[in-house]
Amino acid sequence: MSIFLTELRETFLWDRDSRQGPLPPLLVFMTLVTGLVDAFSYLALGHVFVANMTGNVVLLGFALVGAPGFSLAASLVAIASFALGSVAGGRIGARYSKNRGLHLGSAAVVQSACLAAGVALAAASGSPITPGFRYGLIVMLAIAMGIQNATARKLAVPDLTTTVLTMTITGMTADSALGAGNGSKAGRRFVAVGTMLAGAVVGAAFIVHHSIVYPLVIALIVAAGVGTTARALGRSGPAWAASDA
Repeated sequence: MSIFLTELRETFLWDRDSRQGPLPPLLVFMTLVTGLVDAFSYLALGHVFVANMTGNVVLLGFALVGAPGFSLAASLVAIASFALGSVAGGRIGARYSKNRGLHLGSAAVVQSACLAAGVALAAASGSPITPGFRYGLIVMLAIAMGIQNATARKLAVPDLTTTVLTMTITGMTADSALGAGNGSKAGRRFVAVGTMLAGAVVGAAFIVHHSIVYPLVIALIVAAGVGTTARALGRSGPAWAASDA
């Protein structure tokens, strides 16, 4: 339990001399963005994910056999737009390959611009979202999440991919005492799972009981905050910002 609590603390209260610096808490906030945005896309855009491409491929399979409630076009547009965002994320990473703080900050700023476009489209469409606005939202949000995923992949902070939780949950359980492990990194993994769950809960609550725009507004504020903070902290070139590459 003491190791678990230590890992929780270290995820949010970083040591200036640590290799990852402030990247873990910043990526935790980006994990919250994933929960918010996918809650919006699945519940408001009609059974499509814009961040979780594993789930989206499964939904594409459902659509291919004509299962009701699933759209082949929406899934394909989401996957293609996510891939485009990943390309953009890769180019941002190449541009800031020497400074991980500026890398995350710049990527989050560009992502925020896409989220801002999503907020504008959702506000203009109203609820329910009309087909024209629906595809515009899928494109902008999937590009935003492609950028985020490409960035998290390049930063490679252990157990903080910001989107994919399958291996995180596997590691948390396989490395536990029940799995004949030592529970290594269970604290950070728990934070990642809990944060995405929180984002999904908050996003779904706003969509079901209030306004569909609110989850995107919160996601925009969080992403913009991460971008501003990462750029400010990384500008002076601290040790944690140096790339291993």
